[in-house]
Amino acid sequence: MGFALGPRAQSAGYKLAAFERTGSTNTEAIEHARAGERGPMWFVTSEQTAGRGRRQRPWIAPKGNLAASILEVLDVAPAVAATLGFAAGLAEEAALEKVSLEAALRLGEGRPRYALKWPNDVLAGGKKLVGIGLEAEAVGDRLAVVVGIGTNVVAAPEGTPTPAVSLAALGVQISAEELFLALSDAWVEFRGIWDNGRGFAEIRKLWLERAAGLGERVAINTGTMTLEGIFDTLDDTGCLIVRTEDGRRLPVAAGEVFFGPVRSVGAA
Repeated sequence: MGFALGPRAQSAGYKLAAFERTGSTNTEAIEHARAGERGPMWFVTSEQTAGRGRRQRPWIAPKGNLAASILEVLDVAPAVAATLGFAAGLAEEAALEKVSLEAALRLGEGRPRYALKWPNDVLAGGKKLVGIGLEAEAVGDRLAVVVGIGTNVVAAPEGTPTPAVSLAALGVQISAEELFLALSDAWVEFRGIWDNGRGFAEIRKLWLERAAGLGERVAINTGTMTLEGIFDTLDDTGCLIVRTEDGRRLPVAAGEVFFGPVRSVGAA
């Protein structure tokens, strides 16, 4: 089967550009926005050769994995647009649960269990399954926001700071096309709840219910320092709140999270 939008996405007026192979779906989306596309529009491929993830790490999708980017042109401030990543995580987790139903019935207690890792990853069994990244650029008086979602469907990279896993290795035998169909419909649901940031309180609540490491020790590499403490909550802007040993509650706007008291994350 080829890539197609789900029925909810079709009804909501989403567009789709599918590629057999492309350098970066995020780049395709941004270039379309610069050329006048106002979306909402998906850009999707099962083979990406030049994508970039957090801290400009290569984000490669070998044949059979899913690289998908959604372009939304919004009348919101950049800080509000950044919270759309939490809605993306919820949409991806919902899509994964849907396509994993057969595996869950077959594997029972050994079924895949998904969790959301701050700020924008989805884990399975503590390993990274999905990476989500946001880009934004002004177009006229609005903001073109691109949410890139990369899922390890058939293969996972090695040597990553957080060990990675694929759906195939978890016993979920589905295609990138099947996952995208579910994702496009789930996006409509959680994008609607988010509602240009007005519904972030509900998104925050739903996200925390699925959060990895909540209430546990974490170490966060901010790029300039390592902060350790307890993952306390998210604030109303999406910052991670760390409770330190001396009782302070510190907000973290960006960084790489490691679970447990990690002392050597600076090299990651």
